[in-house]
Amino acid sequence: MFKKIQDKLNAGQPVDRDEALWLLTEAELLQLGKLGDGGRRRKHPENRVTFVVDRNVNYSNVCESKCKFCAFYCDADSDRAYLLDYETIFAKVQELVEHGGTQLLMQGGLHPELKIEWFEELFRQLSRRFPQVQIHSLSAAEIVHIARLSNLSVAECLRRLQAAGLKSLPGAGAEVLVDAVRQRISPNKISWQQWGEVMELAHGLGMRTTATMMFGSGEGPEDIVEHLFRIREIQARTGGFTAFIPWTFQPHNTELGGETATGVDYLKVLALSRIVLDNIDNIQASWVTQGARMAQVALFFGANDLGGTMLEENVVAAAGVTFRMSKEEIIELARGAGFIPARRTTEYEILEVY
Repeated sequence: MFKKIQDKLNAGQPVDRDEALWLLTEAELLQLGKLGDGGRRRKHPENRVTFVVDRNVNYSNVCESKCKFCAFYCDADSDRAYLLDYETIFAKVQELVEHGGTQLLMQGGLHPELKIEWFEELFRQLSRRFPQVQIHSLSAAEIVHIARLSNLSVAECLRRLQAAGLKSLPGAGAEVLVDAVRQRISPNKISWQQWGEVMELAHGLGMRTTATMMFGSGEGPEDIVEHLFRIREIQARTGGFTAFIPWTFQPHNTELGGETATGVDYLKVLALSRIVLDNIDNIQASWVTQGARMAQVALFFGANDLGGTMLEENVVAAAGVTFRMSKEEIIELARGAGFIPARRTTEYEILEVY
């Protein structure tokens, strides 16, 4: 089976679901890694590893969704509840600019009172004050929630946010794009079809997005494969995904609990992502959840991007995982693995090669 799949990939043919499932469940780790690495080399023969200087500002931790895998959210009446005011957000973005940052990732919970006007005014002011920073913000679940609170269609909500300055969407909230899994870990969240609809509508407006997968929360290998193929099928229709980021569920401090997926599990899923998603250019290594050493190994399993420097990150940190990397450390990480580091924009334009 391995030889048959290898021959298909070398001939530029995509694998099917059965072959992908065989690779995930039967192939040896290094066999799978070799195929993932081959996919990276075909896509990126220049031996370059990219990253973006960014900040993740979590504007609020109040959330009605109450996902069982999340250690960050709280109720509106909790002592921990907060909502950042505009001035605090501006100060954080100013700090990002002083670090040479070009990407602002903003995500919060599904806040019961924040309608579209709050975001429109924020994005307008951010765009005016910091034109060099791309607003790459709001998950699909947040978009659906804001639209519902504001009595708007999702399409109209996206159009208005785009007009105010929202340039692109992160792929957050995908978890696993299988509703049986979603019902178990996040029963109040949007369905996988709604996630896909937001992405396709955004792509139709010319907004690029990323796609993600959070695995290790009790899904089966068939669910992981289905997720990858659903992403591949959306990309075949729209071409709007810039990158795919698989990362592992962090169980500490969460209602769901359980064990963290192993490094072997992570590398297998990463390599399979590169193999299946032959129509998405970039695969990101998640040093935020895996740490620097595993991210370095991931560069030999199909990843070509190290994501953002994450000047600030609170959601994964709430689950007790606090890896930190400066721009200089990311550059050294890529160099140490034998690659040429390059700083990029949100949409993968190269700004500087080191």
